[in-house]
Amino acid sequence: MPPPPEREASLPDAIELTKALIAAESVTPARGGVFDVLEAALLPLGFKVERFVEGEAPDGPVENLLAVRTGAGPHFAFAGHLDVVPPGSGWTSGAFDPEVRGGLLYGRGAVDMKGAIAAFVSAVARVPEGMVSLIITGDEEGPATFGTPRLIERMAERGLKPNMCLVGEPTSAKRLGDTIKIGRRGSTVIDVAVIGQQGHVAYPHLADNPVPRLVRALAEIDAIVLDEGNAWFQPSNIEIIDLEVGNRATNVIPARASARISIRFNDMQRGDDLVSRVEQIVLRHAPDSVVEGRVYGEAFLTEPGALSSLVAGAIQSRLGIEAEFSTTGGTSDARFLSKVCPVVEFGLINATMHKLDEAVALADLEALADVYEEVLRRVQKH
Repeated sequence: MPPPPEREASLPDAIELTKALIAAESVTPARGGVFDVLEAALLPLGFKVERFVEGEAPDGPVENLLAVRTGAGPHFAFAGHLDVVPPGSGWTSGAFDPEVRGGLLYGRGAVDMKGAIAAFVSAVARVPEGMVSLIITGDEEGPATFGTPRLIERMAERGLKPNMCLVGEPTSAKRLGDTIKIGRRGSTVIDVAVIGQQGHVAYPHLADNPVPRLVRALAEIDAIVLDEGNAWFQPSNIEIIDLEVGNRATNVIPARASARISIRFNDMQRGDDLVSRVEQIVLRHAPDSVVEGRVYGEAFLTEPGALSSLVAGAIQSRLGIEAEFSTTGGTSDARFLSKVCPVVEFGLINATMHKLDEAVALADLEALADVYEEVLRRVQKH
């Protein structure tokens, strides 16, 4: 495995930039200081940076950043998010006080995904040629209503259409570089409310108990086998994740019973079709029910080809390992970007994301920057 090219001392350092980004608290939806840090790192590299805030509560306001460096060759985009999930209590050190212990950098966002953003900035500084854009949102961990979809709209208004896109989500499982995500399952959440009539349990003929009807509907829904999966996707699955009546009395038939259903589905299914199927079952058992579904993203697949081979080749060149192509895991903003251009995801080891004492190995940050640099160099030869 050849050694990476020597770096100029003045170039942005992935570790130091990660520390600065962690120190800028940015619980979703993020605005302000954390974007100041990123903008300050990009401006000296020749990027034109555009920041804008959109949306109102409850899904906003959200800040987004679009940075573009013009140049020859294919337009390569890097996408990511600066918002983080709430840290929770019990951290060994402050969640937003970056600290190095035993070769690890601790802090909320170290892995998901401020570290990857810092690594890419470090990499792009080493490759001053070519057209590159950064598509960075302050709302990926939340509803994403005013995040990447609005960035895509802004890009369309500017006439910007990348030829390919890499999302820096933490895809690696056990070792940096072992996994590239070439697709993701879709996600929908369906809320069901069965309406009855309250009454005394001793006089059931004067009431209408919604619980049995909801239970029968849920049993039918739970028994559904959507598919067996395919070459790239695991089977779609339906999970009943909440059931509520809220009746604390011992002698009252409740007037309402509700449930929440979450479905993760592959590219053999469509979100709206799944919502409709569940609704039909519920209404057959309880015609007066209210069913509300929200599709958070459709399944997508970037068939193995030029982009995935390019990234896999960069990993092989710099890390000496063969990456596996995968579609497992939750959703990401790649679900939106896949409608614009071919997209894959590759980033840090995901073992500590969203956990207490989230941490990244310093060596992995530097190695990720090396891989991203190799990706950019290969894009120039593409």
